[in-house]
Amino acid sequence: MPLRRFFRYGIRASLMIALLALTPLLLSQDVQMIPDSQDKESASQAQKDRDKDPDQTPAATFKANVDLVQLFFNVKDKKGGLIPNLPKENFEILEDGKPQTIKYFTPESNLPLTLGILIDGSASQERVLEMEKEAGVAFLTQILRDKDMAFVMSFDIGVELLQDFTSNPRRLKAALESVKINSGGHAYLPDIPGMGGGPVPQSGVPKGTLLYDAVYLASHDEMSQQVDRKAMILLTDGEDQGSQYKIKDAIEAAQKADTIVYVLLCADRAFYGFGGGYSGDSDMKKLTEQTGGRMIEVGNKTDKLQAAFAQISQELRSQYGVGYTSTNAAKDGKFRKIEIRSKDGSKVQSRSGYFAVAAQ
Repeated sequence: MPLRRFFRYGIRASLMIALLALTPLLLSQDVQMIPDSQDKESASQAQKDRDKDPDQTPAATFKANVDLVQLFFNVKDKKGGLIPNLPKENFEILEDGKPQTIKYFTPESNLPLTLGILIDGSASQERVLEMEKEAGVAFLTQILRDKDMAFVMSFDIGVELLQDFTSNPRRLKAALESVKINSGGHAYLPDIPGMGGGPVPQSGVPKGTLLYDAVYLASHDEMSQQVDRKAMILLTDGEDQGSQYKIKDAIEAAQKADTIVYVLLCADRAFYGFGGGYSGDSDMKKLTEQTGGRMIEVGNKTDKLQAAFAQISQELRSQYGVGYTSTNAAKDGKFRKIEIRSKDGSKVQSRSGYFAVAAQ
């Protein structure tokens, strides 16, 4: 799609006219983001540490086999508690209903973690943004280890990469703390009876929350270039307004990038009034379930958000790793449905499948 690159660089409404004039030029070349020298050094060092770690040797061999399908998943009991250290024999894998032979298995993944934090800066987040930033900083500080990397992206009337991949906690913190509300001309009306603190009605469909665009671009432009374990965490109320891409495109991009998506639903329901105008949770549930993550509703409660981050941290550090060679060798680009079954009946949280695309 010709406008895809516009969203990646956080194009704001005031720049759209000038950029449209340059569209032919932009279409003729593949523009790349260039991180600054400190980011390069930080990411490069993290990658070197990954490469020389002897504990990662089996995983490196595992990833090098392009025909091997790689999966990370959690196992939970009926109450949602994590079940660790189950043996390989406890699981079976089906692809499009056909049994597959497990070639690689580890009950606890120590592979480096690649994270993306996507934070909603649209008008509906006015009352919860500071809470999101504070909890996000604490989460990154707690979960990131030496070989891990993360990036920070915000979305509102545009999509902006605030910090490219780095293992530097201070840079990630600065990026999160820089997020501000950008309503694109929407006036926020707090405490007006009957208005619900909602936006001033405008004609047409304003571009207020490019959520689906953000997920697509983060998956396609950032995560697809990475290996090992990958996860994105969205801090949003789940309402999209004005995206070029649809929820289906966002899900497909995340699946192709082998990226698990979590959504922390920070919804200030009062913003949408009392007429049932809020509906962001259904698409977010679909996004997370099909990529192997989950949606956690936190509302506007700081303690719930902190607890949600703690749950995600525990899940990411308690993943099983498994790999198999598909009995269907065709690289036809079609979606293959995957089901991981636990023979003891425990619930398995994993992505719903993958696209059989030939290696580039």
